[in-house]
Amino acid sequence: MKDVRLSRLAACSIVAFAGALRCAPAAAHLNSTGMGPVYDGLTHFLTSPEDLVPVLALALFAGLRGAAYGRRALFTLPAAWLLGSLLGLTAAATTASPVLSSLWFLLLGGLVATDARLSLRLTTALAALLGLVHGYFNGAGMSPFGSAFIAVVGLVSAVFALIALAAAFVVRLRAHWARIAVRVAGSWIAASGLLMLGWALRAV
Repeated sequence: MKDVRLSRLAACSIVAFAGALRCAPAAAHLNSTGMGPVYDGLTHFLTSPEDLVPVLALALFAGLRGAAYGRRALFTLPAAWLLGSLLGLTAAATTASPVLSSLWFLLLGGLVATDARLSLRLTTALAALLGLVHGYFNGAGMSPFGSAFIAVVGLVSAVFALIALAAAFVVRLRAHWARIAVRVAGSWIAASGLLMLGWALRAV
């Protein structure tokens, strides 16, 4: 009986070892799983300050204004970004002007720094405009063929996640000093935009 158990254990071990040797090939960039383009879109957003910082500034501003503003920005900005990207995919390849990028830094950073009392409708329009403009230039910079749409989905998902996290964090702040700290961050964004604008105009 003991010999039978040992033989079964040996057989199971051989089968398990053979199964381990027949593992699927590894893919460094997840292309075989379909996550490659999604990862590319997400990484592009996280490594592009001209896209990431305005989105962060809008999230901080929406959070300062309250939960209703945060929810509106959460759904308006990604939807507009997706629409703008799809329009950009059908257009000729182009890139955003550094002047335009610096103006977004100045505008949104200034709104955060001053804690401006914009209406919900105006904030929604601002989120839609930001999404359409940046989405268009993102889409125009991609190839209209292959996996570009999947990359756009990854990018828009990153936009959604950043808005959700940053706005929710700021909405919960009640201490006066904490809200002042958020406004100081906005002033840094505006100052960065001013420096960018100076460099862009100097290069013209």
